[in-house]
Amino acid sequence: MATVTSVEALAPGDHACLTFSDPDERLDIVAAFVRDGLSRSTKVMCLTESIPPDRLSAELVERGVPAAEALPVNQLSIFGSAESWLADGEPNAAKMIDLLGRHLDDANREGYTGLRVTADMSWVTRPIAAADQLPIFEAEVGKLLGDGRLTAICQYDREIFDAVTQAFAAAVHPHAVAAVVYYEDPVLRICRQHSPPGVRLAGEIDYSHVEELTLALNEALRLDHDIQVNLAKLRFMDAAAAAAITHAALSLPTGRVMSIVCGGVVLRMLRLVGATDLGAVRVVRAHGD
Repeated sequence: MATVTSVEALAPGDHACLTFSDPDERLDIVAAFVRDGLSRSTKVMCLTESIPPDRLSAELVERGVPAAEALPVNQLSIFGSAESWLADGEPNAAKMIDLLGRHLDDANREGYTGLRVTADMSWVTRPIAAADQLPIFEAEVGKLLGDGRLTAICQYDREIFDAVTQAFAAAVHPHAVAAVVYYEDPVLRICRQHSPPGVRLAGEIDYSHVEELTLALNEALRLDHDIQVNLAKLRFMDAAAAAAITHAALSLPTGRVMSIVCGGVVLRMLRLVGATDLGAVRVVRAHGD
């Protein structure tokens, strides 16, 4: 069974699965994996299926990853299925392993410390895909990890993979990466955001969960210099929750910044309690607001 690990804690030679339901959380974790690889002088490869390569590049840039600088020098490569899994018309695990092996050799020859690969596994659901190629690929990737030059995250979308496949993914990967969740119920989710670093809330929050919100904010302030409080998917916030965010912003030393992604009624509540008037606060309008 996979051991849950923070994406920042992955080490050379680790093989992890990312099983997700929230597309934003998936992109957040992938961005952190890519960002950390680039900062550690590692070559990084993204194999994408559900997101076109140019859009994935833009999503990485939006999350603070220097993709625009890394792509032209080939430290970062982003391949769609047509260039990777389906390059010869149908998915073939052996050919994908050969591709990874060549990129590992390129990374070594070019002076990088290793290769990081993140792979969207939803190619398996294509009508022309052969399901038996999935276990072959996962097993062969495991062999490549032996010398510590390769680090890999395989992405599994809970919306398209059945429970049997998800159980298989958990069994064959020694690690599972996921956001730290501070609170979750059918109405509210509070979790750590990895890139940009900070906290993400979704749903509705009132005074009854200020303690969990404060815990999340305090940890973000302890771990990171500048933080983002992402409220883009928050539908409602009362004055007590808004005041907790305001208090956290007031505790920031000079030179540190809290950016708040929000809109609608949430932004109006933050204005009402004075959060948006603080010098350390930067408001970023949520998409669609």
